[in-house]
Amino acid sequence: MFAVTGVTGRVGGAVARTLLARGRSIRAVVRDSRKGKTWTSRGCEMAIASSDDSASLSRAFAGIEGAFVMLPAIFDPAPGFPEARGMIAALRTSLLQARPAKVIVLSTIGAAAPQPNLLNQLGLLEDGLADLPLSVTFLRAAWFVENAAADIAAAREIGVIPSYLQPLEKQFPMVAAEDVGRNAAGLLLESWSGHRVVELEGPQRISPNDLAEAFAKVLGRPVKAEIVERERWPTLFRAQGMQYPTPRMQMLDGFNAGWIEFDRHGAGARKGTITIDQAIAALVNKEDRE
Repeated sequence: MFAVTGVTGRVGGAVARTLLARGRSIRAVVRDSRKGKTWTSRGCEMAIASSDDSASLSRAFAGIEGAFVMLPAIFDPAPGFPEARGMIAALRTSLLQARPAKVIVLSTIGAAAPQPNLLNQLGLLEDGLADLPLSVTFLRAAWFVENAAADIAAAREIGVIPSYLQPLEKQFPMVAAEDVGRNAAGLLLESWSGHRVVELEGPQRISPNDLAEAFAKVLGRPVKAEIVERERWPTLFRAQGMQYPTPRMQMLDGFNAGWIEFDRHGAGARKGTITIDQAIAALVNKEDRE
């Protein structure tokens, strides 16, 4: 039995589907029983747990062989990351209580970067679980291609995607969420001892211009990437509803300047198989269905 958190999202869902396809039993960890019905209909157990409640998480992880765990995304954290710190403490307590044999922890590229930025939350996660007496893999994933979902409307309507990643020709480490989930499931089925870090990116690095070209292919119209000047970021992010835009801006600076990067520029990273064209086509087709 494997417990999977975040199962209603892209990555957790891919983990669960991959394990089910390999004949493994799944305990889907959800906050709301209504969201778990899709998985119980596929033969999964369901556990109700909140990411900041160690008692419910302990019950969700009880009696399992392994777990896939992740923090809910917090894009506008309060100063000092109190939200993430509370969830990390609850997760740590629950894993110590339940003692699954092995754990895959979804982390990120840049988790070890010392510079202040949004991804420090995942660095705190790795630090918070660093002394667990369990077999733990920190899966550091690259920038998710699915972040481009926010650009579909602009690409479709005006043929332009705004880019905070720049310069436009620079190739960045990216990966499809489905690849992350598949690889996480594969790692969960491996045997290892102690703690390890696994880096993961897609089959090729991707520039903003490459993203625009992928949109053009699936939409059947010209699409170009256009730089969003940095001095506009604070106003734009606050207009989107953010209270604390600085960590997000620092993260983007890190990608653009190159200090958010894999060790040895990804020479030792695992590579996914889903191409940029496949990932963008899947995003657009999903929106069309909805």
